Amino acid sequence: MPEQQPFVLDPAGADHHAEHHALRARGAATLVDILGVTAWSVSDPVLLKQLLMRADVSKDARAHWPAFADTVTTWPLALWVAVDNMFTAYGSDHRRLRRLVAPALSARRIAALAPVVENLVTGILDGLDALPADEVVDLREHVAHPLPIAVIGHMMGLDAVEANGLRTVVDRVFATTLSAEEAAANTADLYRLFDELIAAKRSSPGDDMTSLLIATRDEDGDGSLLTEAELRGTLVLMISAGYETTVNVIDQAITSLLADPVQLAHVRARRCGWNDVVEETLRHEPPIKHLPLRFARTDIPLPGGQTIRAGDAILASYAAANRHPDRHGGNADLFDATRTDKDHLAFGHGVHFCLGAPLARLEVATVLRRLFARFPDVRLAVPADELRPLPTLISNGHAELPVRLRPS
Repeated sequence: MPEQQPFVLDPAGADHHAEHHALRARGAATLVDILGVTAWSVSDPVLLKQLLMRADVSKDARAHWPAFADTVTTWPLALWVAVDNMFTAYGSDHRRLRRLVAPALSARRIAALAPVVENLVTGILDGLDALPADEVVDLREHVAHPLPIAVIGHMMGLDAVEANGLRTVVDRVFATTLSAEEAAANTADLYRLFDELIAAKRSSPGDDMTSLLIATRDEDGDGSLLTEAELRGTLVLMISAGYETTVNVIDQAITSLLADPVQLAHVRARRCGWNDVVEETLRHEPPIKHLPLRFARTDIPLPGGQTIRAGDAILASYAAANRHPDRHGGNADLFDATRTDKDHLAFGHGVHFCLGAPLARLEVATVLRRLFARFPDVRLAVPADELRPLPTLISNGHAELPVRLRPS
């Protein structure tokens, strides 16, 4: 086959739907330029699932990406491949780190968090109720952000000041319009804040996941369970992934219901439930559009005669795959909470499937149920097509979500 020039992904993600159509039109996988790095964007859900399950596809950039050393000092997304945690681990290292985190997100722990989430949502909605009736309210700022921050703060033992202090640097981890120097400075700020958190928890531990991980590290003399770098990296992963992604799902779910009142009517008439809204949101507007990066350990032949060569980078293009017409038909681009088949890859697939998926689902379903019960007349304050996307090719949300909670 003639070699295609890499498709350049827009760092600002200004029109990601058009971009995903273009990726799918180029085939099951196609070369893309992601901020100067060439990778194989995989937008076909069948092929993507296969690659995510293969033992010869790794997330360890240091071991399996020949370009790592030359790239990591100049690439704005270096943290995504250089951080030490289960997100970038491979094989036995991944299994070891995942076992350390999994108990905090067990079914029993998530069930125990349900009343905590209910109470937090009550407090957030009480705050909205106290606002003037005619005030335009940004629900991303006043609902979508505070709930996940409060939940992850509860789990990790962060007070409100600490949790909000991390918000700015975590948000910038998902930014793709920063220069390499700006991104490196943000990474330094991120690690400084986490080092301060680790020092504080070592001095005064509590009954929380941060203290538990620190105790595991400090009792592990040879680092066979958890190194100091992995401790920092694991905290980065749990707090950033447990916060930013859920913010986006809440944002997109509310937007989808307000943009198409028929969908809200389906829920109120019990033709579908809040969990259906959550799953269709995850399919239709997943919180992560593209997830950097994985790496081929061997040559992998592709449909149509192309080959991913050993050492090539692979970009999981979840948002494009979720709307693939081969999977969801001609109406794949439509939000339909009554859709029978809501299969999606929003939480990944295979050994790296997101451990926090049940918690995210709980948070989003709870806030939707309570928000629309408390404010049955809530509506968008601007037309849906005027909502501005976040300026990033990774994170999938809106810069603001302005609404009116009550009739004027």
